[in-house]
Amino acid sequence: MKNNQSLEDYLERILILKNKKGNVRSIDLAHDMNFSKPSISIAMKKLEEKGLVIVNKDNGFLELTKEGLAIATKTYEKHCTLRDLFISIGVSPEVASEDACKIEHDLSDETFDCLRKYLNK
Repeated sequence: MKNNQSLEDYLERILILKNKKGNVRSIDLAHDMNFSKPSISIAMKKLEEKGLVIVNKDNGFLELTKEGLAIATKTYEKHCTLRDLFISIGVSPEVASEDACKIEHDLSDETFDCLRKYLNK
């Protein structure tokens, strides 16, 4: 699961940066995640092999594939929902975000869907 968790983290980060900046390169990801450029390169190669990311050879821009975008969106939605829930019960924003990040990868879709429905009542 650790491997899937880190891949989900990369996809989620690409989505967040793309929403902020428009275009994202590996170096942007390295700075944002505080990882080395070689670590990011290895991860991008894995994500490309899995068909989740396309690295544009001309300009270095990272693009999420349809499947990569779906995973990133679902992971980010879980993160935001959990973070907001934790904040609403009095957890500090920093701890809420850290805890949401830990839980978002292991939480089943069934449990998340029920939690979301419950919160939207």
